[in-house]
Amino acid sequence: MASERRSSRLAALGVAASVIFVALGLRMWFLQVVDSGALELKVQSNKTRTVKLLPERGRIFDREGRILADNERIVTVTVAWEAMRNDDERAELFSRLAPVVDMTVDDMETRYAGPIGSTGERTGSKYSPLLPMPLKEGVSEDTVAYLLERSEDFPGVDATIQWKREYPYAPLAAHVVGYLGAITKGDAAQYKDLGYDLNERVGQFGVEKIFEPYLRGTPGYVRYEVDSRGAILRVIERVEPTPGNDLQLAIDLDYQQFAEQALETQLRLNRFITACQAKDEKRQPVKPQFPDCSNLKAPAGSVVMMDYSTGEVLALASYPTFDNRWFNSGISGDKFAQIFPNTKDPDQSLLVNRAISGQYNLGSSFKPFVAYAALDTGQLPGGASYRYNDQGSYTLVSIDRETCQIVKCIYRNALCGGGNYACRYGPVTVEDALAVSTDTFFYKIGEEIFSERGGQPILQEEVRKFGFGSKTGIDLPYESAGRVPDKESKRQLVEDGVLMEGESPNYLVGDNVQLAVGQGLLAASPIQVAQAYGTLANGGDVNRPLIALALLTPGTPNSELVGVADLSQSDVVLNLGMKNTIRSLNIPPDVRDPIVNGLKRVITGPGVDNGSYHATTGERLFKSYPYDELPIAGKTGTAQGAASLPWNDSSAFAAFSLDPTRPIVVSAYLEKAGYGAKAAAPVVKCMFMALDGAALMDPVVPSNPLNTDSLVAAPERRLPSTRCLGGAAYGGRD
Repeated sequence: MASERRSSRLAALGVAASVIFVALGLRMWFLQVVDSGALELKVQSNKTRTVKLLPERGRIFDREGRILADNERIVTVTVAWEAMRNDDERAELFSRLAPVVDMTVDDMETRYAGPIGSTGERTGSKYSPLLPMPLKEGVSEDTVAYLLERSEDFPGVDATIQWKREYPYAPLAAHVVGYLGAITKGDAAQYKDLGYDLNERVGQFGVEKIFEPYLRGTPGYVRYEVDSRGAILRVIERVEPTPGNDLQLAIDLDYQQFAEQALETQLRLNRFITACQAKDEKRQPVKPQFPDCSNLKAPAGSVVMMDYSTGEVLALASYPTFDNRWFNSGISGDKFAQIFPNTKDPDQSLLVNRAISGQYNLGSSFKPFVAYAALDTGQLPGGASYRYNDQGSYTLVSIDRETCQIVKCIYRNALCGGGNYACRYGPVTVEDALAVSTDTFFYKIGEEIFSERGGQPILQEEVRKFGFGSKTGIDLPYESAGRVPDKESKRQLVEDGVLMEGESPNYLVGDNVQLAVGQGLLAASPIQVAQAYGTLANGGDVNRPLIALALLTPGTPNSELVGVADLSQSDVVLNLGMKNTIRSLNIPPDVRDPIVNGLKRVITGPGVDNGSYHATTGERLFKSYPYDELPIAGKTGTAQGAASLPWNDSSAFAAFSLDPTRPIVVSAYLEKAGYGAKAAAPVVKCMFMALDGAALMDPVVPSNPLNTDSLVAAPERRLPSTRCLGGAAYGGRD
């Protein structure tokens, strides 16, 4: 029996051995025949090392070739993570590297594991674990050669070529140009799919962001043969990177600089102006819970200058501004947080392009488009000849008296000349109403175009034709669409808790009345205003605003002038400056002429005489303006702020040239800076005087090096002369 069991075990072992032998044979056959190609590739990869070559980023120019964004070649020493996992080996490697790359071991450790936090522990590296860690930027070619020749002493150490972005005219046009930043965690997957290394810097703002795919270029690579220790034996293959396309903007740095100077100068000057609230018949403040008077805050604003025949944007200024060189200055995170604080105060937000992202009431600067709606729809009997007897107040007629005990039914003009009574203009046409900016005329339109047409959004449809409530399509990121209020938008605002508790979700006649004077729930940006006024100016073409003119072949050479490229030596790859008309309104003369004439009178007068003379809102300010050399038409606007207190009022003004050889429109919006005629209008006046050569302009020169000891985002800038801002302004709230 024992022998039988022994024989059975031997037989079983024999079978098992046979199975194993067959399996091994099949595996060898598979490896040698079926999978030989994959194995060969693996072996080859163990013998080679591929280094990505990053391309030089395309440069950015203004319309005249002045270099807004340039590049500096930077060599960076990197260390593979595998070479640093062991604490002792990492300490030894860092100690050998320290004198070579002129860094402390502690600085290297901070790169590896992050700075020491409040708990005393390292907070973690900010660099991607999927790529070699950048150890030191800006090292010399000799240093790199020394390290690579001694790879056995510096395991895992390599070098990459990168490009550091420079902004020679910074902080000019910072909101337009933008800056580069690290790839965020939220965008990592997207950029990885596009072939980016996760430690690359990409456009995060302005045209740097919008044109990232064109500016970046195409990476190349070098494939080396290496020995078992990783030392380079020879170059197997080298594919040079393709530089990114250069980019020419429509921006004119002369006007850009002047716009930024005029905006900041006017805001700073207005902070010294004291505004006082209205008083009742007993000479008491109408809002006794607030101070009688207070200084204007004037914290922020924007200016847009655009060619209304093409849509080309010549200047786009936003304040407060910043120097985009801070983003690659190498300062500490703590200092960066000091300069760019994370704030929820919209007045202090630096990284907001208010010209395209600002959401504002427009006040009376919105009235030309309400006038268009009334004339275009036949709402005014007799059209331009219709007269309304303005007695200073307007009472809604579509609401019964009982309801008027609960809701507001009486609307008044602004106080006359800073007095205690609302202005009475007497019989006025639509042209008169625009010239002196009577509110009651437009209150009447707002009510009647709503109540007489069954509450239909007639006014909304008409003003949307000019682009309000929609993005303009400007080639910059983070543009806001604004809002033309209607039933749906108001309901949503109530649901979102934006409006006050108890606010009706229904769109009521009072909402339309407020819309008719540019108040209430209306929200628009300065670029939308420029587009809309440009449409009036050119007869009805709603043109898309253009920041970029052309993508150019890479490597545009410099000219003989410092800071200027020779655009004649580069070819256009893609023409971006072609006029793009979104729609054509073909405004008939009987609609356009009374509107334009009213806007001309805002500048030149005359006003209206109803027993006493009422000046137009701009004729005193523009008295010294060279109208004969460059005639313009425009409109003031004052958007009432919190608690309807004058020091919270924001100032708006837009105007366009009547000279077809200089088809320019300018809009300005100054937050909490006072009346339209006193704050925004002087800035626009200066812009047109600069266009005419009647205002002193500083030459545009390359910037001094960034002062990294400073704690301000951008140094103060002022006009070389404030004379263009001067002139007596209308005293009323408009």
